[in-house]
Amino acid sequence: MATKRIQQRKIQDYDPWYARLRRYVDFLLKCSYREIRYVGTERIPKDGAVIYAPNHTNALMDALVVLAMDRQPKVFVARADIFKNPTLAKIFRFLKIMPIMRIRDGFNEVKKNNETIEKAAEVLRDKVPFCIFPEGQHLAKHSALPLSKGIFRIALQAQEQLREVPLYIVPVSLHYGNFFRFRSTVLVQIGHPIPVKEFMAEHQELSPQEQINLLKDQLTLRMREVVSPIADDEHYDAIYEICAIAATLQVRALPATSKRRNNLEASFEAHKRTLKTIRTMREEQPDKAAELLRLSAEASELRRKKGISLGSVAVRYPFLSRLLKILIWLVTLPYSVSVSVLTLPINALVQWIFSKLKDRAFRNSVRYVAYLVLWPILLLVYAVVACVVLPSWWPVVAILLLLPAPIVAHDSWHLVRLGISDLRLLCCKSLRKRHQTIRKLVIHE
Repeated sequence: MATKRIQQRKIQDYDPWYARLRRYVDFLLKCSYREIRYVGTERIPKDGAVIYAPNHTNALMDALVVLAMDRQPKVFVARADIFKNPTLAKIFRFLKIMPIMRIRDGFNEVKKNNETIEKAAEVLRDKVPFCIFPEGQHLAKHSALPLSKGIFRIALQAQEQLREVPLYIVPVSLHYGNFFRFRSTVLVQIGHPIPVKEFMAEHQELSPQEQINLLKDQLTLRMREVVSPIADDEHYDAIYEICAIAATLQVRALPATSKRRNNLEASFEAHKRTLKTIRTMREEQPDKAAELLRLSAEASELRRKKGISLGSVAVRYPFLSRLLKILIWLVTLPYSVSVSVLTLPINALVQWIFSKLKDRAFRNSVRYVAYLVLWPILLLVYAVVACVVLPSWWPVVAILLLLPAPIVAHDSWHLVRLGISDLRLLCCKSLRKRHQTIRKLVIHE
């Protein structure tokens, strides 16, 4: 009977084991980033079903960041080829992930999505949020890829089944401070929802394919409002470099109301202002824009050659701004070294996996899963050793000091690397001159 009940359980149904795991997953996600900021959650409709449509830039971490938006369970989709292994398929189902075929899998395979669409509609009927990445693939850039049509087929069919219950497609922007580094930042912005029920009523004279195309155009526009992509692939690196170089001064140039907002929001507004300045310059002063891009490309090449981090560039006076942190690090050096040694087994394994990865976008996902699974095991081993070796209540102290070890170890040595990078920038007069010229061109200091 128990087996029969498990078989009848729908993917969106409450699972006590999933609920317990979810608390640990969300907690570790918050530890994996210095800050995760959610903006515009008040736009999420409360009167119907919701399909979240995030941009896709950082592999597994994108789904985890959306999942942690609130305490609600959410059902996701992932490419169908990873479900071929029966054991993995069971794990994915437990994690509330459904398979979806892509055009690249073949036209006949895409036909199998009818079952996924029906299950998605069933999820939405139960008022459980559904999440699908409409770009269909991830790209670790501040860009916007063409949207696939699967999300719109699901939305239209689900709305027909929901009847009077309204369905909304909610655009979500995930803006990472750094796509590849552990302990970076994430700004999550909720765009203006598309009411599918109203859309279908207004465009009922259109064919299903025409409705899909129109929905696709609307979602593209609404996603770009919150994503603010760098739309020039040829000059992407140069433009991204300019955004970093101008970041601090752009934040200072923001209106007082914008400056008072969270730092991540202000940084995003500064990023948008720089992109707008470059677009305007390319339209009205193409020669000046070409010079700006040339200078930026040269600056980027020189910075990489000197081993200077973009993190040093983004802060106008990096050495002074980090001096206090360096002093604190010196005081706590024995602890930092100790936890670095104790987390070495996991970090060594992670670095070995990194060397095998072809796609750097999976780095944070690999590190996250490694700590999710291995750190509790390693911590248990150290706890047993501490109980055997240390007297009285000292094992408790040792374990408490070990709990934040992965964070302390990473942040400590990241600070050292940034400090070295800052010194290199301080010693590289030619690079600093280029940065000064670029800032004047962008902000007119």
